[in-house]
Amino acid sequence: MKQSRRAFLLSALNAAAATAIAQGVVAHKGAVLPRGKRSGLPYNAHFVEVARKVGIDHPVLYGSQNPKNYILESIGCGCAFLDYDNDGWVDILVLGGNRFVDPEPGVTNRLYHNNRDGTFRDVTIEAGLTKTGWASGVCVGDYNNDGFDDIFLTYWGQNVLYRNNGNGTFTDVTREAGLLGPATRYGTGCAFLDYNRDGHLDLFVSNYVGFDYGKTPRPGEKSYCYFLNLPVNCGPRGLPFGQHSLYRNNGDGTFTDVSQAAGISSARSNYGLTVVAGDFDDDGWPDIYVACDSSPSLLFMNNHDGTFSEEGGVRGVAYSEDGQEQAGMGLAVADYDGSGHLGIFKTNFGGDLPVLYRNLGKAVFEDATRESGLAVDNRFVCWGTGLEDFDNDGWPDIPVATGHIYPELESRYPDSPYKSPLLLYRNLGHGHFEELFDEAGTAILEPHSSRGMAFGDFDNDGDIDMLVVNLGEPPSLFRNDVSGKNHWIKIRLEGTVSNRSAIGARIEVIAGGAKQMKEVQSQSSFLSCNDFRLHFGLGSALVADVSVRWPNGKRQSLTALKADQLYTIREGAGIVANRGWK
Repeated sequence: MKQSRRAFLLSALNAAAATAIAQGVVAHKGAVLPRGKRSGLPYNAHFVEVARKVGIDHPVLYGSQNPKNYILESIGCGCAFLDYDNDGWVDILVLGGNRFVDPEPGVTNRLYHNNRDGTFRDVTIEAGLTKTGWASGVCVGDYNNDGFDDIFLTYWGQNVLYRNNGNGTFTDVTREAGLLGPATRYGTGCAFLDYNRDGHLDLFVSNYVGFDYGKTPRPGEKSYCYFLNLPVNCGPRGLPFGQHSLYRNNGDGTFTDVSQAAGISSARSNYGLTVVAGDFDDDGWPDIYVACDSSPSLLFMNNHDGTFSEEGGVRGVAYSEDGQEQAGMGLAVADYDGSGHLGIFKTNFGGDLPVLYRNLGKAVFEDATRESGLAVDNRFVCWGTGLEDFDNDGWPDIPVATGHIYPELESRYPDSPYKSPLLLYRNLGHGHFEELFDEAGTAILEPHSSRGMAFGDFDNDGDIDMLVVNLGEPPSLFRNDVSGKNHWIKIRLEGTVSNRSAIGARIEVIAGGAKQMKEVQSQSSFLSCNDFRLHFGLGSALVADVSVRWPNGKRQSLTALKADQLYTIREGAGIVANRGWK
């Protein structure tokens, strides 16, 4: 029996009030259900790990290996698939940090150029992405509408806006854009979005905790510096909350902080991580969802007048089904069940279940985790995730990157390993999933302490590949080799009146009598960014009808598009020539 809305809210308030700071991470437990009968259906996606083979071989340095004395060392960072040089082949950006003890000089994030032959070349230095420090999240978007996607990175310290110069290089324009903060902050999630629909990309930034290396207690020095009675790094509970920010794009290359005027500053008690902007109530205006660690997650609803109202609690996406706070990490937002509405999948800490929120329409959500078949595994700390159709059957599957935050734990608790495998849930259709094991290949079972992950077609072969950040190791690049006879279609959008990256645009595809829907997003997963070309599996269908709702609300429709092709659609013009697609 489901709780009433009033009972749900009272339960949430009582749970929050009763939670004493006995440890830094919320310890919500989610009981698993028995796995159902296996479908027995073949799974036609097969992943092969190729990172080192193709030139993605630089380890992600993020704190000491063991122990990790500070929460900054444990949280890690994201990654991105992006086509920074507009050649039609997605490149790779992998973030990183350093060490507090014996830091390595010259450690930076890594940009890898796609050589268009299945390999990559490290172009970090020549591209000018040489800033050192502790990077957290990445979002991508053409903030100045010049036709080249720019990069915004969050940091512990100062965030950075890199303007794409259009010649393979970037320039740090943080100060001149008005985004240089007055003090050290721990930026995490970020998202470009056009919240006022003026054709210019604005920027939302979530902040995690107030972290000061010189003042933050060491493991075991405070009550919130323990986990399972073992001294561990402190936080997030016990540390100051981060304060989230919204910056309005002025249309001249600069931004103005409108956090207070827009109502963002009113949310003051949340440890913000991943951010996704999406139109959850189907009114044509982008809303903002923030996965929060050890505190209620946030849903900022767009009021159409430059302001937002935080309504995560009343809309059912702030807490677990039993009204408890969860340690939310990563997000996937898509129409997973063919309802025509954006659902939300959120990953959580170990011992808890992930949560799948079904959108009933108008941004009213219910917890569908148990009935969906996803309540079968709570062993691991879970991070990056997605809703991607790996086998092109028309239903998006769910991968989950895992890895613990306390490497010192497994010597006492062997069931809490620091490194763990990637999880994969196959979509059986209409909101039902089953956990796969080696059906998609044994490569994903290799254990790592993973964090961010991104999705895109790096080899332009018509399927979705995966990039995964592994702390202390090189990233994993999983090439998807699909078999079977399913078809697909890809859509790349170019805004003209709307923002050039078409962030916030909604695409509906109808094929074989089934409807799918996706939106262009600048961040999802865990602090990461996906290929902007939206991929749709078509099953056995050979043609598809495509409808685009642009960020400004205007619509464009195209009929009977042939399968197994990429289409570039320009706002107001229709289909135009592709760039670089073989």
